[in-house]
Amino acid sequence: MIPLSDESRPLSSIPAVTASIIAANGMVFLLELINGDAFVQQWSLVPRDVSAGHHLLTLLTAMFMHGSWSHIIGNMIFLWAFGPELEVAMGGFPYLCFYLLGGFVAFAAQIVMDPSSTVPNLGASGAIACVMGGFMVTYPRDRIRTLLFLGWFVRVTFVPAALLIGFWFVTQLFSLGEVTDQQGGGVAYMAHIGGLIFGVVSARFFEGSGLRSQQFGK
Repeated sequence: MIPLSDESRPLSSIPAVTASIIAANGMVFLLELINGDAFVQQWSLVPRDVSAGHHLLTLLTAMFMHGSWSHIIGNMIFLWAFGPELEVAMGGFPYLCFYLLGGFVAFAAQIVMDPSSTVPNLGASGAIACVMGGFMVTYPRDRIRTLLFLGWFVRVTFVPAALLIGFWFVTQLFSLGEVTDQQGGGVAYMAHIGGLIFGVVSARFFEGSGLRSQQFGK
């Protein structure tokens, strides 16, 4: 399933922060393409280094890096599906803080799981998982316009946000179990799980006047 947009509510303002985050990810990915592996190695997060107190800036820089075209395109589709409405609910600056803190917590969860790992970590997935968790708490009944794949058959359908995000979370739990059993894996599933849990737990603290205006129809 690929979420496309929230069909339950029109946007009341331009989601400038979400658009800026997407633009920043695109610019950093362009720098990766221009500068190659040396740039990726320098700015991606290595759990062993961060655990030792080195290269702490990579907790931020790795959040805007991606390993491939499919990686960044997929992440940005998910962010655009859930981010704009949550930005309106929270307000621009609180939403940005929520996003960045979610990314930090997601990376921290991955580091705690394997602090001695020397595999570079990069991607916005953990921060986006935080946004998804916040959306599930704020707008659980909203219908998400979704691409549904059934073998070779593809259709557009509408799925409640809580169901869609809940299903995604369960797949991350199962995938984490498979990676643990195999003692390997190239996707930071623990970062996804940690980011979403942080989003669910903390979203209410970031909700602002935008959500209250929607609730009272103003």
